[in-house]
Amino acid sequence: MRRVPIPLAAALASAVLLHFGTGLHPVAWLTWLAPLPVLFAAPRVRGGPAFAAGALAWLGSQLQMWPYFTEALEMPVPLAAGLLAGPALLFGLGVLLHRSLLARRRPLLAVLAVPALWVGVEYLMALAGPHGAWWSLAYTQAGVLPVLQTASVTGVWGITFLLQLAPAAVAVSLAPGATHRLHVAATAGALLALALGYGFARLGTGQSGEPHRKVALISTDDPRDTAELDSPQGRDLLHRYGEAIDAAAARGAEIAVLPEKTFETGTTRLPLARPGVAVVAGVALGTGATRTNTALAGPSGARYDKHHMIPGLESEFTPGRALTLLDRTTTGLIICKDLDFPWLVRQYRRAGATALLAPAWDFDDDAWLHSRMAMVRGVESGLSVARAARQGVLTVSDTRGRVLAEGHSGKPGVSTVLAALPQQGASTVYTSLGDWAAWSSVAVLLIALIRLRTGRPSSNAPARRRRTTSAEDDGVARTSRT
Repeated sequence: MRRVPIPLAAALASAVLLHFGTGLHPVAWLTWLAPLPVLFAAPRVRGGPAFAAGALAWLGSQLQMWPYFTEALEMPVPLAAGLLAGPALLFGLGVLLHRSLLARRRPLLAVLAVPALWVGVEYLMALAGPHGAWWSLAYTQAGVLPVLQTASVTGVWGITFLLQLAPAAVAVSLAPGATHRLHVAATAGALLALALGYGFARLGTGQSGEPHRKVALISTDDPRDTAELDSPQGRDLLHRYGEAIDAAAARGAEIAVLPEKTFETGTTRLPLARPGVAVVAGVALGTGATRTNTALAGPSGARYDKHHMIPGLESEFTPGRALTLLDRTTTGLIICKDLDFPWLVRQYRRAGATALLAPAWDFDDDAWLHSRMAMVRGVESGLSVARAARQGVLTVSDTRGRVLAEGHSGKPGVSTVLAALPQQGASTVYTSLGDWAAWSSVAVLLIALIRLRTGRPSSNAPARRRRTTSAEDDGVARTSRT
């Protein structure tokens, strides 16, 4: 009976772990293990198979995202294919870089280069693409609060770094002929221990006894689309939301948040205002030749226009540019996809915001993931977030990422979630220093690439110890028969 080739077995193992450890419903602990099989196999096979194992592992695991890209988000097929193939090539290059540095007796750089490469590209995609930090692996850890606190220092980049650091360190420690195993294990262990220690310490401080305002998140998925305010359907929806707001006010709500694009209207004054209740509603606002995706707040009249549109689906809307705080408060308005952009939330915190109210609209399957992205923004910049989503979840979270209240929209009738929304922000290193961790990763990657070019191959790198010609040299040491 034939044995399964090492690269294929490693690719299959990592693909299965990545399938369940990433995507729209990730199992957090599997994300830490997923790269290990292909990294373990890398020094035991040649460069081509090592690269192929990594690329195939990622590609196989992410085919689950194809229906989401092409159907829910309505991406063009070439773009969706690129979003699968590009990261697959990157994952393969990471495995190859890991192997090549090991072959040149650079074990510590072999560990650090893998997360540095991934973080660097993640960051460049966030800067250059229309989706911000949507692609980060860090969201897989949104439910692991001690790990999540790292975002308050490094942003999502630090969490992604740790996720790749741990399996790379284990792989180096198990690599044949690897040197300085203790040094590598101690360095990686110290970084992980520091992050977890900080996380537990930060969770021990926080929100109890802080000033708060009671917020109601209210949503119905009926109708499924935006309703014309002056149509019979719109007037019925307005009546139902009005009743829900009255019921929430009777239970002490001071703020009510409705989903994104609930109504189509040409007026900035919605007949939803209630005495003592600030009502925030998402509307598709048409004024003249301009249409905006807007959050309107009554009775103050505050208005926020969404900054970042979903490519294709929201091309008819004009992007906004300004931040908006409710009158004489430190509570800001933001809309759905804008919470995928860490720097926008950081601007709010620097402007004095301590809480954000977010009308939103999800795509059913991505409800958990997109709500957790918003939660991570709160941890990064030290804000509480109240997010009311149609076809998603209604979530209130604090500056530590703790879920204070949560419920699902789409149930019969109108869904309402009430919670005390903390009004005191938390200062964070990330708010002050921004994306320093991403730039540090780029620096580490450059050092690794320089040392890769200048280092000498070791004499025991390829597992099968075959002679290679200079034409065959793929970054792993030549060997001689002993």
